[in-house]
Amino acid sequence: QVQLVESGGGLVQAGDSLKLSCAATERTFSSYAMGWFRQAPGKDREFVAASSRKGLSTIYADSVRGRFTVSRDDASTVFLRMNSLKPEDTAVYYCAASARLGMPLSQSVYDYDYWGQGTQVTVSD
Repeated sequence: QVQLVESGGGLVQAGDSLKLSCAATERTFSSYAMGWFRQAPGKDREFVAASSRKGLSTIYADSVRGRFTVSRDDASTVFLRMNSLKPEDTAVYYCAASARLGMPLSQSVYDYDYWGQGTQVTVSD
């Protein structure tokens, strides 16, 4: 069982930056692809970014490509660096771990097995 804990959210102004962290309590953290998703009030949870198990491959939603960067360290943490934030980026951000092996990175919530509790990001204009 992988436990994930997000941190780094907050209230910022449009154009500002934030860096979210997701710490995993799992010694085999490198066995999991990691994803970031977000959910705004009244909307479905949507894909933001994902990183392969060793961080060599990444994918992004069109809405954040060029502004957000996903990365992971050699220990047990995955990051989401968010630049040029916009009010429409306001949401609860979740990290998730996928145990799928030998498959391309996924943008589907159904392909992720473990989820954190989320961290709120609010961008004011």
